[in-house]
Amino acid sequence: MTQQVEIGRGKTGRRAYSLDEIGLVPSRRTRDPEEVSIAWQIDAYRFELPVVVAPMDSVVSPATAIEIGRLGGLAPLDLEGLWTRYEDPLPLLEEAAALDTAAATKRLQEIYTAPIKEELIGRRIEEIRASGVTTAVRLSPQRTVQYHKAVIDAGIDIFVIRGTTVSAEHVSGRAEPLNLKQFIYELDVPVIVGGCATHTAALHLMRTGAAGVLVGFGGGASHTTRNVLGVAVPMATAISDVAAARRDYMDESGGRYVHVIADGGMGTSGDIAKAIACGADAVMVGSPLARAAEAPGHGFHWGSEAHHPDLPRGRRVAFGTVGTLEQILHGPSSVADGSMNLMGALKRTMASTGYSDIKEFQRVEVVVAPIQQR
Repeated sequence: MTQQVEIGRGKTGRRAYSLDEIGLVPSRRTRDPEEVSIAWQIDAYRFELPVVVAPMDSVVSPATAIEIGRLGGLAPLDLEGLWTRYEDPLPLLEEAAALDTAAATKRLQEIYTAPIKEELIGRRIEEIRASGVTTAVRLSPQRTVQYHKAVIDAGIDIFVIRGTTVSAEHVSGRAEPLNLKQFIYELDVPVIVGGCATHTAALHLMRTGAAGVLVGFGGGASHTTRNVLGVAVPMATAISDVAAARRDYMDESGGRYVHVIADGGMGTSGDIAKAIACGADAVMVGSPLARAAEAPGHGFHWGSEAHHPDLPRGRRVAFGTVGTLEQILHGPSSVADGSMNLMGALKRTMASTGYSDIKEFQRVEVVVAPIQQR
């Protein structure tokens, strides 16, 4: 039963939970971690890791997209980032990492005023495709109409439409909004779309024909959306609500399964495990991989919200470097804070609670627990 809390005489709200506020309960059996599978599949594409890297310039370059694919995950390239605005963005990425904190937002806004070049879209996609890994790219809903033909012509495998909040019923008096249902129907590639954070919004996105839905408002550690807009839904509740929408949509559609991908707010291996336990099929993470030696941000992390020309809703965050991409995903770990060997930790969590694959693990018992100091 939904728990309503009285905020004041004129307003009540539902109690919602963050990932920090829940814990996982071991079952009556345990397993050997080596016998646990963390693979997942969306449409025709199978991945050995349930990890989609957040399409942010500080984490994903063509080179890191290829490396993540080689390691078993998926890394969509942001086609509104520096890689499609500049022939050689490496000096600008170095500059972004070296900026004084007080000047960072203004300078990022200046750097990202350069126009997107369609010829660079094709060139970056071809660079990733040539390596043989699954190729994915990201556009915002606002840019999808303008650039989707160049993207499709370049030959991608998966299309990600990602914004802070994406709806199937955007209303605008200024321009014709993206008709998601028609757009997805006309494409020959699977589309992942989001973010959303409620049962109703997720159900509407699933009805557009999307292969996957992003849960959350993205950005995670580099986001300031809560401070700037007041928009926030704790992730444990958001994922659980969208997972319920997936179940309801399966009944409604006669069995069509839409993948739920938790997006943002997962900085440690424990967060990833709890997101999947709440119903996610995979997670979209940025900050854990911003700490990689290969990350284009050189230990700093920022998303597209950080350089919005009118209302920035993100910031450049310093994380430092802890190891290589392979060490962060597969270990070995040299720290005890959950920032390395993310997939080894997930396997061990599943083994300790007695589950052999992702779908089974979504049934693990969850309890509400006090927030623990890390």
